[in-house]
Amino acid sequence: MRSVPTILHLDMDAFFAAAEQAAKPSLRGKPVVVGGLGPRGVVSTASYEARRFGVHSAMPMAQARRLAPNAAYLVPRFTLYRAVSEQVMELLARLSPLVEPLSLDEAFVDLEAGGAARDEESARAVGEQLRRDIRAVTGLSGSVGLAGSKMLAKIASEEAKPDGLVLMEPGAERELLAPMSVRILPGVGPATGDHLRRAGMTTVAHLASAGEDELVRLLGKAHGASLHRMALGLDDRPVVAERDAKSVSVEDTFDVDLHDRVRVRAEVERLAVRCVERLRGAGRSGRTVVLKVRRFDFSTLTRSETLRGPTDDPEVVREAAARLLEGVDTTGGVRLLGVGVTGLADYTQEDLFAQAARAAEAAEAVGANGATGASGAVAGGSEAAAGGAEGAAGEVAEVVVAGSAAAGEGAGAGELAAAPVEAGTEVRWHAGHDVRHAVYGAGWVQGSGVGRVTVRFEEPGSVGPGRVRTFRVDDPELTKGEALPLVGKAEEGAGGR
Repeated sequence: MRSVPTILHLDMDAFFAAAEQAAKPSLRGKPVVVGGLGPRGVVSTASYEARRFGVHSAMPMAQARRLAPNAAYLVPRFTLYRAVSEQVMELLARLSPLVEPLSLDEAFVDLEAGGAARDEESARAVGEQLRRDIRAVTGLSGSVGLAGSKMLAKIASEEAKPDGLVLMEPGAERELLAPMSVRILPGVGPATGDHLRRAGMTTVAHLASAGEDELVRLLGKAHGASLHRMALGLDDRPVVAERDAKSVSVEDTFDVDLHDRVRVRAEVERLAVRCVERLRGAGRSGRTVVLKVRRFDFSTLTRSETLRGPTDDPEVVREAAARLLEGVDTTGGVRLLGVGVTGLADYTQEDLFAQAARAAEAAEAVGANGATGASGAVAGGSEAAAGGAEGAAGEVAEVVVAGSAAAGEGAGAGELAAAPVEAGTEVRWHAGHDVRHAVYGAGWVQGSGVGRVTVRFEEPGSVGPGRVRTFRVDDPELTKGEALPLVGKAEEGAGGR
């Protein structure tokens, strides 16, 4: 614990929804919900206008639509979010060499390490200036917490929402924490909170007065002792600039349970290849391949296979994942599939390439005998692109880099290229996608169906709502567009809460 509040926690306000409001003038000040739009979609972020109707993150999208039927429902656009996040992280890096990103929209900063602040007054001044700079550069708002520890700084930023700053004075931690719910403390989720409630503990003050022995009895040694320290406001964790990823994984949830065993295997192999693309993008390799299968009854199975050495070869990972699938009963249907790689390293084991070559030769031999391999073209489903994807199935696919900051708010959703396909096949344009028309210019999809797509033509810098036009889904003049950068300072309220 520090005697001065020089640990800063920044949390952007309703980041995904706020970015969409800033990018789309017609949505400013209106309820916006971002997430998977399929039957099993989940809310990633809701603007504060939508939260007034009871919509919140992690809520099933179907429930959100019932609560706020007139809100704008959009798929995530991670190209935009990453670009804005980079601008924000650059501002933080100017304050200190010790910046610990937690996600695209959240980070800790050690102000003392960078010499930006030495006391309460200078820390507050830095925090207020940071908020102004973020607004000027991105048009969005962020909430800032300042305290003598990471735990308290994060709690302070939560108290500061929306668009505010709270400084928790060192020495007053216990008094400030005492009336707060036990759920405010890290590691206290719904299950632990309910367990504590049944024991008569609902506030932080209850935990502090209960004593360490009682909490250890209720929660176990490690969790109980840690929770008691936090209830006393004690937290000595340093701000760490670099956090090594422990695993890389890709998951996909399907709108309709998969029953065809060949289709299930094809999806597993496709996810394995995408996982390796993510792995290579991080310049890493891994030794253990992990398969995750969530079945129709929500039971989740994981299987793993450890290779002779680290690899980043897609064929090796694909074959390992397929072997793991052979030991899983998928009778009744599959709701979710995932492929991951753990035991990360910065090198590959060369002899594994020989293993991949042998696997390829075996596949060719099967093909020569007239058999159709399960690893052929993948029909339907959703595709998790590097950095995440909003699947063709309409559900958010997760791309998780465990232990790193790669996952953002509502981690793991992204974009699907909505480009014309073969004649006779209806093009799928998802609400929120960027498009460009040869005549009308840049716009975004408001909705589509029965062979038509409705587009609103406006840009971040547009004054007022843009005009709306409807086209055939296969209109040759309508193509997928690029996310445009947020221009200048957004109008008041564009950042949401």
